[in-house]
Amino acid sequence: MSSVKILNESKGKAMIRILLVDDQATVREGLKMRFALEPDLAVIGEAGNGMEALHAAHALDPDVIVMDVEMPLMDGVTAARHLQAVLPHIGIVMLSIHGDAETRAWAQEAGAATFVEKEGAVENLLDAIRWLHRVLVTLKIQDDAASA
Repeated sequence: MSSVKILNESKGKAMIRILLVDDQATVREGLKMRFALEPDLAVIGEAGNGMEALHAAHALDPDVIVMDVEMPLMDGVTAARHLQAVLPHIGIVMLSIHGDAETRAWAQEAGAATFVEKEGAVENLLDAIRWLHRVLVTLKIQDDAASA
């Protein structure tokens, strides 16, 4: 059975189920409104910190988590590390206002598949989400074929 969940079909593409995680509600709301314009993206949940992200990821099983680095209670990097240990099939796109090499490396070491700066064009984030989803689907197909 496939771990990729299809909520809806749009022009032959599966919906990418996204969990948004950012401590700023205005950032989450802005991303949610922008993603609603994309026929292949569905925001299935939101969280305001890393602890909430862990609970939401377990409950909702998204395809991709878009998560801020800096948040209260538990930062995004610590949350990513926990998520990769228990839910490695979920892809993580790390989002930050800090685009320095140290922050990028910190996120990658924790298990984030890709890193996008908040100051960049939203198209960069959309591209990262779609790229990551394609990678996850390809890996799932390869795993299924190896298991058969």
